[in-house]
Amino acid sequence: MTTPLLEMKDVQISFTSSTGVVEAVRGINMTIYPGQSVAIVGESGSGKSTAAMSILGLLPGTGKVTGGQIIFDGQDITGLSNKEMQKYRGSEIGLVPQDPMSNLNPVWRVGTQIGESLKANNVVKGSEVRPRVAELLEEAGLPDADRRARQYPHEFSGGMRQRALIAMGLAARPKLLIADEPTSALDVTVQKRILDHLEGLTRELGTAVLFITHDLGLAAERAEHLVVMHRGRIVESGPSLQILRDPQHPYTQRLVKAAPSLASARIQSALAAGIESTELVAQGREAKTEEVIRVENLTKIFGENKAVDDVSFTLRKGTTLALVGESGSGKSTVANMVLNLLDPTDGKVFYKGTDLSSLSGKELFDMRRKMQVVFQNPYGSLDPMFSIYRCIEEPLALHKVGSRKEREARVAELLDMVAMPRSAMRRFPNELSGGQRQRIAIARALALRPEVLVLDEAVSALDVLVQNQIIRLLAELQEELDLSYLFITHDLAVVRQTADDIVVMKQGAVVEQGTSDEVFADPKQEYTRDLINSVPGLNIELGTGENLGLVEH
Repeated sequence: MTTPLLEMKDVQISFTSSTGVVEAVRGINMTIYPGQSVAIVGESGSGKSTAAMSILGLLPGTGKVTGGQIIFDGQDITGLSNKEMQKYRGSEIGLVPQDPMSNLNPVWRVGTQIGESLKANNVVKGSEVRPRVAELLEEAGLPDADRRARQYPHEFSGGMRQRALIAMGLAARPKLLIADEPTSALDVTVQKRILDHLEGLTRELGTAVLFITHDLGLAAERAEHLVVMHRGRIVESGPSLQILRDPQHPYTQRLVKAAPSLASARIQSALAAGIESTELVAQGREAKTEEVIRVENLTKIFGENKAVDDVSFTLRKGTTLALVGESGSGKSTVANMVLNLLDPTDGKVFYKGTDLSSLSGKELFDMRRKMQVVFQNPYGSLDPMFSIYRCIEEPLALHKVGSRKEREARVAELLDMVAMPRSAMRRFPNELSGGQRQRIAIARALALRPEVLVLDEAVSALDVLVQNQIIRLLAELQEELDLSYLFITHDLAVVRQTADDIVVMKQGAVVEQGTSDEVFADPKQEYTRDLINSVPGLNIELGTGENLGLVEH
């Protein structure tokens, strides 16, 4: 362990744009030893991916290392040409990229693509490629590897694609594997299986791993050493648990406080200590019994496939009900039926006792005012050609609410409500960050003064700090406007912080439901236990509540 495998010494990276030079990484120092696992944590734009890609000599566009040294295995690789870097890429330094769909070629079989990485790195002779590909796929946890190797990426699920990329990244047995947000697009249970597997594999092979992630819980659980980046600089670095339990830099303190998995861990440890989580999260919620939405025996069949199977639950007025499950569990289909965007094959949805299927077209149109939706991807749900003013004003105009002047006043009021400056009215969606766009989507959903908001994975595409701000905003709005939320999500860490009641779905059916405290304290089903245990960082011992800002909730 004495000689470092990788040393980054005062590395500076900049990009040249039409407006001048942008410094993305400002003099960072980092050391990785053979077999060590290190995680770089930070928000989007903190420079973490740029720092990692510079090690592979794969900076995008005009990116250049403008200062410092990158020393790998005793060799200075800072200024090497593309051709000279090829002997390191793959064979010495492997990469598992972030998005498995765009990083696999859709027209090539998966086995061919892994075979290519073996050939490119001269790992095996031609005749041995096929059996080796099967071995690698099996090693990455894909059973029936021979058949799988002959399939195309679209025939794989997200988790399987990610495994194929891990097989590729480790094909040439590199000394260092860079894993860039390797599981951010996956369900928690799949994520846990893949990370467990990756951990076992790299330990067996003695490979050092550099994780890049914005999820502090995940970083702390998977890496021995944490490096926290903020605006191109390293603000703190050290052993993972030490940083989590006693963060020194204000930015790290904010990250630790905001990470949903760690906030959930705090609620869990408080529960274990006998403090009711309702005392931490929301006083006096128990009294709310008035029902706003009742779903009875909802079933939806598409062709041969039963997507939703006899689902029933009640959303109480002024509370949050989380509909939880993995991809394909049927939770979004249920939401679409509640919103009347899909007709149920069987079963009924009641809004304050009114059966929605009995309403005429006009009555349904009026009902739309009472129930609004916030989608996962604010970029896809806001019209890029509309100014922010028009985005928010559209539902008001559509429902003929107020005069032009009154609508203008309402838009201004809504922007205040979601803590956005009024000057944002004149801007367009592409000029805003993801978190700002999501605030606009919430403002638009609130325009018609609805009573129910359906939040479909409404925070899953956001960075931790932004996610935390939006969760707080939703909590404040709920309190102020007595809103009821139907929260669709696969992220149990967020659920732990926000939900009063939980309905767990698996393969179209409800497998468990109860209050948040009941489900987390004593999950009845193994599936629910798996979901809870898969939340990264949830089981990290954080120490006592006082020093973690527990009481502030």
